[in-house]
Amino acid sequence: MEQLYAAKVDAAKASDEKLGHAASILKPGSNCWRIEQAERVAFLVNGAAYFRAFRETVKQAQRSVLIMAWDIDSRLELIREHEPDGFPIKLSDFLANVLDRNDQLDIHVLNWDFPMIFAADREWMPLYKDEWISHPRLHFHLDDHYPPGGCHHQKIVVVDDQVAFVGGLDLTFGRWDTPEHLPQDPRRCDLRGEAVPQPYHDIQIMVCGPIAAALGDLARERWHRATGQELASPHIPSGKSYWPEYLAPDVKNVQVGIARTFPRHETQAEVREVEQLLVDAIAAARTSIYIEAQYFTAGKVAAALVKRLEETDGPEIVAVLPEHTVGWLSQNTMDVLRERVFKRLQAADQHSRLRLYRPCVPGLDGECVNVHSKLIIIDDELVRIGSANLNNRSMGLDTECDLVIEASGKPHIRAAISAFRSRLLGEHLGSEAGEIEACLQREGSLIGTIEHFCGSGRSLRPLVLRVTPDMDALVPDTQIVDPDQPIDSDQLITEFMPEEQREPARNHILLIVSILAAILVLAAAWQWSPLREWVSMESMLSLAAQAQQARGTPLLVFGVFLIAGLVAFPLTVLIVVCVLVFGPWLGFLYSALGALSSATMSYALGHFLGHDTVRRFAGKKLAKLNRRLARRGLITIIIVRIIPIAPFSVINMIAGASRIRFRDFALGTAIGMLPGIMAISLFTDTLAATMQKPDLPAFALLAVIVAAVIVAGWAVWRWEKKHLNSRLRAETD
Repeated sequence: MEQLYAAKVDAAKASDEKLGHAASILKPGSNCWRIEQAERVAFLVNGAAYFRAFRETVKQAQRSVLIMAWDIDSRLELIREHEPDGFPIKLSDFLANVLDRNDQLDIHVLNWDFPMIFAADREWMPLYKDEWISHPRLHFHLDDHYPPGGCHHQKIVVVDDQVAFVGGLDLTFGRWDTPEHLPQDPRRCDLRGEAVPQPYHDIQIMVCGPIAAALGDLARERWHRATGQELASPHIPSGKSYWPEYLAPDVKNVQVGIARTFPRHETQAEVREVEQLLVDAIAAARTSIYIEAQYFTAGKVAAALVKRLEETDGPEIVAVLPEHTVGWLSQNTMDVLRERVFKRLQAADQHSRLRLYRPCVPGLDGECVNVHSKLIIIDDELVRIGSANLNNRSMGLDTECDLVIEASGKPHIRAAISAFRSRLLGEHLGSEAGEIEACLQREGSLIGTIEHFCGSGRSLRPLVLRVTPDMDALVPDTQIVDPDQPIDSDQLITEFMPEEQREPARNHILLIVSILAAILVLAAAWQWSPLREWVSMESMLSLAAQAQQARGTPLLVFGVFLIAGLVAFPLTVLIVVCVLVFGPWLGFLYSALGALSSATMSYALGHFLGHDTVRRFAGKKLAKLNRRLARRGLITIIIVRIIPIAPFSVINMIAGASRIRFRDFALGTAIGMLPGIMAISLFTDTLAATMQKPDLPAFALLAVIVAAVIVAGWAVWRWEKKHLNSRLRAETD
């Protein structure tokens, strides 16, 4: 069917060329999936505009609402100022209310099944919250159908196949803002109602007509891959308008292309339409390329821009970016990689046609505008908005969806694209869009227009490169931090740790399972044997209360962890004891601080003893680990904390003796160890609760947790055995 569709589009393009129309950039099967008609299109700039349009559209849903998300939070307040309309403001209440009003409506939400490292910034355990599971026609699923290292990153909403939204915005916290990006705007608040200091700039495109039905097909296919369930297309009587009355479209009756990224995974073939689209669009530019981007690390996109800058009469290139990305880890990885790209671009800019800007809003007190949009405008001929960042992973590792509008020589579409660009520049420069448009017509230069409006207040300022040589030297190759294809776990581990340096994973797994089994045996003995009279739960709780009240308890706990680290005593046992004595939260805190303190002391000892002494202590077989730690730093520390490679005490001392920075060592240790400490704490707390109230639900929950640990251990052991056998066969062949 797709081949017939592509042939039909090619025939139409050939007819256009004969009539003298401009050649199209969009090519189904190469740089886009499908091209469909949009009856109306609106460019929704910033979260306030998108959330309101989403709410007004979903209120009219008859049969189906499909939500594909990287992140979603049931607690989100969709609007901050409104007239009462009988519908709730909070997302979960709003969806439930819409469902209650219409017994023929179903809502399907597909959210990325995120790893624990993201848990602090997301809704905790959504699969077990009433907001997502209590209504029988609200279907919530966490999407884990992606390769190692990847994620589900599409941000799509489709209502009855009539209206759809695509872009960079998720229905979650931290996204709401207005074009004013007011400092300390009380409406831009977090869960506690406190103002979020950092403004957030992003874009969503809203479409209606056949293009919405095509996006519905895409969302249903994604749901099927993630869940195995097939969803039927909704059948809606014609004539109903879903478009909000207050919202004027930016353009009508246009062709819209859909460009996707799908990674290679199981039976799913690789799709890199977004990457090819960007390369083709850049190559087709005549006068200007306008970019808004969160990241800027995509290798092929950078190469395409370098090629245009080297041309004598190539286009002007303007990029609006955040001063820095959000979070220490991102600033010390992705920001380093983007500055490598910036230096390549600046070296190629022999004709002064490149400008890199950051938005400046007075009164932010050290914060910067978080430019999160994923936008490119080519001349007045093409606009692309979507979820795909200008980084490598969006080109081939994550699932992405972009929408593309091409003018194809039609004056009303060209005018809409130009007006949209002027509107964005007006927001960044603190000027009216009409003034920007008029100046652009006079100047004939995008750079000249921006420089004309640049001032001391709200404006665009040159982006200053801030990565030091030391920071740059610490960040590994792009394919490690920002890969453009699925990560081969076996290859990644081999890169950091050859086979001969790794202790078998089954040894560590058997140790953990044995410890858990021993705990269960003791628990059973305490519950159903005379031990219950000697060591009762009441006496243990009394002992725990005494320990908590003792002044020297924290120092004693840290002392035990420090000594245990030196003698390689199993960390799991110490965590279990801490949780049993101090409870889940205080036990987790003591365990985390104790483990980090022990790791720090071992690191300091290795630094004090020096390279040669540690090598003699650790053995020559770990010499390569020393070199890899020094070269890779942060990434290696995270990996060796998660994957059983060598005793932690040995790794800590080698890290101290190598050239790795303590900052990277501490951060990598925390990222790698804290999820495991949390898991052990939860298991132990569940076990203690079972001992106090040994009923069927408690034992069922405990059995599920133990089974999960055993299955996970068995899977890791099978994985290691399988890959080891495959390597042995390869060596034999």
